[in-house]
Amino acid sequence: MRKEIQIHNRIDELQQVAAFTEGIAEELGLGFELTMNLNLVLEEMVSNVIFYAYPEGTDATIGLMASSDGQSLTFELSDHGRPFDPTTCAEANVDINPAERQIGGMGIYITKHIMDEVTYRRENNQNILIMRKLLK
Repeated sequence: MRKEIQIHNRIDELQQVAAFTEGIAEELGLGFELTMNLNLVLEEMVSNVIFYAYPEGTDATIGLMASSDGQSLTFELSDHGRPFDPTTCAEANVDINPAERQIGGMGIYITKHIMDEVTYRRENNQNILIMRKLLK
């Protein structure tokens, strides 16, 4: 299975990301909990691109590709925004009271803990984030 969508860097486009994820989960017969976790991961990572990858007012597209070989499900998120490697971010300290914690980093923390593998590369002036989940 291989599917792909292109969205604009607008927050209202997250609805398309959720529909895309849920369609894939249904096709693969994934359970409710895993589907919700995948939705959370993709919402967090796509939101990061929408809010931080481009200067305010820039209209750009974001690519999201999903593939599965039956053993794992891989999402590839791509954009032409500012270079940013989320895999090098310091681990968020979840032991700190949320009211005292610095803003940012929790989406990356969640992604790294839900997905089995998260890798990044910068290629042809493009950010490419690959997130893989093993299917049980």
